[in-house]
Amino acid sequence: MTTVSSMFSAKLVVPAIGDAFRKLHPRALVRNPVLFTTAVVALLLTVLLAVGGEPLPLGFQVQLIGWLWLTVLFGTFAEALAEGRGRAQAASLRATKSDLVARLPDGSTIAASALRRGDEVVVETGDLIPADGEVIAGVAAVNEAAITGESAPVIREAGGDRSAVTAGTRVISDAIRVRVTQEPGQGFLDRMIALVEGAERQKTPNEIALTILLVGLTIIFLIAVATIPSFASYAGGHIPVAVLAALLITLIPTTIAALLSAIGIAGMDRLVRFNVLAKSGRAVEAAGDVDVLLLDKTGTITIGDRQASEFRPLAGVQAGVLAQAAMLASLADETPEGRSIVVLAREGFGAAATRLPDDAEIIPFTAQTRISGVKSSAGLIRKGAVDAILRAHPEAASSAAAAELRRIAEDIARSGQTPLAVAQDGRLLGVIALKDVIKAGVRERFSELRRMGIRTVMITGDNPLTAASIAAEAGVDDFLAEATPEDKLALIRKEQQGGKLVAMCGDGTNDAPALAQADVGVAMNTGTQAAREAGNMVDLDSDPTKLIEIVGLGKQLLMTRGALTTFSVANDVAKYFAIIPAMFVVLYPGLGVLNVMKLASPESAILSAIIFNALIIPALVPLALKGVTYRPMGAGPLLARNLAVYGLGGLVAPFVGIKAIDLAVAGLNLV
Repeated sequence: MTTVSSMFSAKLVVPAIGDAFRKLHPRALVRNPVLFTTAVVALLLTVLLAVGGEPLPLGFQVQLIGWLWLTVLFGTFAEALAEGRGRAQAASLRATKSDLVARLPDGSTIAASALRRGDEVVVETGDLIPADGEVIAGVAAVNEAAITGESAPVIREAGGDRSAVTAGTRVISDAIRVRVTQEPGQGFLDRMIALVEGAERQKTPNEIALTILLVGLTIIFLIAVATIPSFASYAGGHIPVAVLAALLITLIPTTIAALLSAIGIAGMDRLVRFNVLAKSGRAVEAAGDVDVLLLDKTGTITIGDRQASEFRPLAGVQAGVLAQAAMLASLADETPEGRSIVVLAREGFGAAATRLPDDAEIIPFTAQTRISGVKSSAGLIRKGAVDAILRAHPEAASSAAAAELRRIAEDIARSGQTPLAVAQDGRLLGVIALKDVIKAGVRERFSELRRMGIRTVMITGDNPLTAASIAAEAGVDDFLAEATPEDKLALIRKEQQGGKLVAMCGDGTNDAPALAQADVGVAMNTGTQAAREAGNMVDLDSDPTKLIEIVGLGKQLLMTRGALTTFSVANDVAKYFAIIPAMFVVLYPGLGVLNVMKLASPESAILSAIIFNALIIPALVPLALKGVTYRPMGAGPLLARNLAVYGLGGLVAPFVGIKAIDLAVAGLNLV
């Protein structure tokens, strides 16, 4: 968490002061109607002071005008400070991007800015990757510290779900050929720079709704204040324009209006500092309202690298025969599971094959078939999900061997392991048991999500028995077994049709439709380009469990906005008790009983209310930028807590603050 001292360091504050003055330009200020109204009022009083049209002491008018302008400046400063926190990171990223050079396949070099979508480049050891793209040939270790802050290298290779590369990252071993997937100025670094600087931040739906409410309140109070002179005239008195202006500014919700933009920018900035890039503020807000969280089992709930633990042959099949067939089907399988099958076959059964036959044809695994294997002159060997293997061999599906295969698979699944069936030339051989390891602390984290009111659903390609066992051990609320890309998409749509907001994470091309459909789609940075484009967030660390923290950050953003809105509305009540009696006590002496704070004079009361109205904005800037502390709890207790802390605090703080300022104003004879 950023400390207050670092938040107000000279490197941030000095540029923010200059930006605060630049944001006084009407075209910039009009985007915040409440601050724009305050600026118009301050300008009007400045003009009246210049022409001498107000029957008030000069010192009082000067101080009043000064504090009104400071109110506007504090509001623009809050936004400028929030934007400035991302500038250092953006400058670093921009410096990285400006030095990029591309090496073409023919050996020539060009500036990275001249590359176009579809161009191909060669990146060798020590080179910076010049543009966003996908590896189409080769495998290399890549240092992505420039964007993730992590120095540990990652592997990028052609094909599969680890093919996407990002401009500005460095190849530290071997060489790869990359096809560019983005036009100039539209790459990942470009979007990241724009977002951390706030240049592309659009107002979110909740922010727009709150802005409309603030504008509505401003119009209502403007009309109310405009009617006061007629009442004063009816009572035989006159209220100066400066006093009416002061009343208007204390009535309208200047505090939350001044901080609203800063809260939104800070929410995006917290995600960036957490190594998550949100493509829009809407995604951050949606994360705070998520009802259902979809999580892949592998890599999220489990360690990710399932290990072959046992070969279970059918009756009449020798264990060595099953092991040999399983190893041949897995020699071309570069997944951790495939490699573990090869290791178990060699170490446990002495399987001797080291390479596939020369005429071997690899059968790749797909999410649709859920089968992989090898075909050669020596025969056809398949391994995969039990039901998928039986569908691929319908002639054996009703045999006694099939019944035994199902029994063994169910026994393995009930133990929480994943069964993989093996068949050779139409003959069922047996089952491989793959063991999953639940990540430490996952069950507690799911309990935390449950307290937040979020339902968790585990998505897995495992059969229902295995899925049920792992779901029970992990503590998720529900599971979807034998899931295909279409099943994921259908589940998300079903939940959304029921009025739920859904979040999920993914890294493969087959996750792209579901990522695009989900309200919060978190794509892994190590994933494919299709997944990164489909999601509305990208996790630079490629840690699927971070989805839980993203939800917390989204809720923190919504809580911060709600808490400060509650505080802003509540503290207006105290300002009414300060300024309204001061305005009308001469016309209606009976209103003196409302001066519960016993303020020194009408002029002191008005000035004290305006000073407090201005000073409360910078006082709340640290809270707006850091965010309200979030603790997992239900909506009811959370609302009660916020009302107690920020509602009651918003009522009490102005009474104390205005009284203290009044004592200082009177003691220093400022009015």
